[in-house]
Amino acid sequence: MRGEIALTLRAPLDRPVDASELGLTRAAELGAGEIARRTVRVAGAGPVPLGELFEVRGGGPGAERVRFAGDLGQVEGLGAGWEAGELLIEGDVGRMVGARMKGGRIEVRGRAGWGAGLDMAGGVLEIRGDAGPRAGGAPLGAKRGMSGGEILIRGSAGPEAGAAMRRGLVVVAGDAAEGAGRGTIAGTVVVFGAVGPAPGQWSKRGTIVALGPVEPGPTYRYTCTYRPEYLVLLLKHLAERRGVPAAARYLSGSYRRYSGDLAELGAGEILAWTPS
Repeated sequence: MRGEIALTLRAPLDRPVDASELGLTRAAELGAGEIARRTVRVAGAGPVPLGELFEVRGGGPGAERVRFAGDLGQVEGLGAGWEAGELLIEGDVGRMVGARMKGGRIEVRGRAGWGAGLDMAGGVLEIRGDAGPRAGGAPLGAKRGMSGGEILIRGSAGPEAGAAMRRGLVVVAGDAAEGAGRGTIAGTVVVFGAVGPAPGQWSKRGTIVALGPVEPGPTYRYTCTYRPEYLVLLLKHLAERRGVPAAARYLSGSYRRYSGDLAELGAGEILAWTPS
């Protein structure tokens, strides 16, 4: 790829590293020297130049991708505020990867910690492994979270995926733990595997699409069984544009619609796939 910036971890990290203020938000117009001089906060050591932790190569005008290599499970806030171009993380990454992301693409070829895509507004965040709690959710104590963009989790998701999201799309190819779509204002959560307890709890609006087993809570009411045409288009988009295969049975089957949460506005829904 033309103009790639490559950062390779020099040695295993033994303490948390806060990269949320790194200011690396796009893959363009940065040279290796400038990136190496930017600082991250290392627990117990204060600000540390990035070049002390990573070997930095490439960069310059026209860069299209930033690539990190190594076990970054201790690195928090990597890709915060990302705006344009591609950020590739070859390995696991810690908390809040892609937080406040606005555009472009971030791909994690491993697992992601708590709060992946937290407060995200745009772009595509793809996680090849599992994601920790609150992926695509809101910061703790905030009323609104994700407001746009797409999060693709090819593994399973921890509790409260899509919590308090206002807009956007969260897709979980595996299972989703307890509280998926909790407190949503709008937006869509699609789960191909099993959906854990209390999906859509306190949801005002929004949609949870359950392609695997799901048990709507007591504040949801069955309304009808039908085949939503927009869902067929969404699943085709995921298969053709995002490489998330949707079996033919999901395109031709019907969906049981449950409305709720009736303890709130009751304008949300759970669509549970059922064979025709």
